[in-house]
Amino acid sequence: MFRLMRAPDVMLGQHWANLLTQAGIPCHLTNRYMQGGAGEIPVDQCGPDLWLENAHDKIAAMRLIEGPADTTAGTGFKWHCDQCGEWLEPQFTSCWQCGAAQPHP
Repeated sequence: MFRLMRAPDVMLGQHWANLLTQAGIPCHLTNRYMQGGAGEIPVDQCGPDLWLENAHDKIAAMRLIEGPADTTAGTGFKWHCDQCGEWLEPQFTSCWQCGAAQPHP
């Protein structure tokens, strides 16, 4: 067994475990009920731990947990909605105000 990481809370830890299990990466979530001991036990020791059965799955597991790298962050330009005149950030593909699709250059 290989300890991959400590989750900040049980819900996120279980979500990570579900992602890995669906991808065929055997894992276990431990310390699910330790958060009730916070105060008596140091808070940083009370989170759930995500364990992998095989250490060689570490890279694939981290890719799943971290998600795809966002290569478009910080690129692109604000765009102007032809329907309502709103200015929108580049990550939006439709206008938040009127729902019109982003015009293609």
